[in-house]
Amino acid sequence: MAFGRLQRPGASQPMSEINMTPLIDVMLVLLVIFIITAPLMSSSLRLDLPKADGATPTDAPLFVAVAVDAGGQLFWGDEPVTPEQLQAKVRDSARRNPATEVQLRADQAVPFGRIAELIGLVQAGGLNRVGFVTEVAAAPSAK
Repeated sequence: MAFGRLQRPGASQPMSEINMTPLIDVMLVLLVIFIITAPLMSSSLRLDLPKADGATPTDAPLFVAVAVDAGGQLFWGDEPVTPEQLQAKVRDSARRNPATEVQLRADQAVPFGRIAELIGLVQAGGLNRVGFVTEVAAAPSAK
C-alpha cells in the first residue's frame, strides 16, 4: 500500500492586478453629481453689473433677487416676469416677512428711470429694503 504525501498548496500568491471596478464606480458617481449640480451653480441670466470699490456682500438672512437686463426685461431670480407678476411676488414675500431684502441686479446699460420704476414697484409691493448688487472693481495695476 503506497501512501502519498499530502501536498499543501504553496503560500498564496499576491494579487498582481488592481481591481478597477470600485474606482470606476466612484468616478461615475462623482461625474453624475457634477453633471447635476453644474447648472445649478451658474446663473442663466447674464448681466454686465456695474463695478464699485466699496462693494461688500450683504449679510441679510432673507432676501429675494430681482434683476433687469439690458433690454429692460424684469426677472425674479432667473425667471422672466411682467411688472404685475413682480409686484404680486413682492407682496407675497412681504406678507411672509416684511424685513426681506430685495437684491437688485441691473445691467449697466439700463437707464436710471427704469431702475427707479423697479424700486417703486418693489416699495408698492411692501418691501423697503433694497440692496444694489455690483461687481468688485479691479485693483489698479502698479506700473
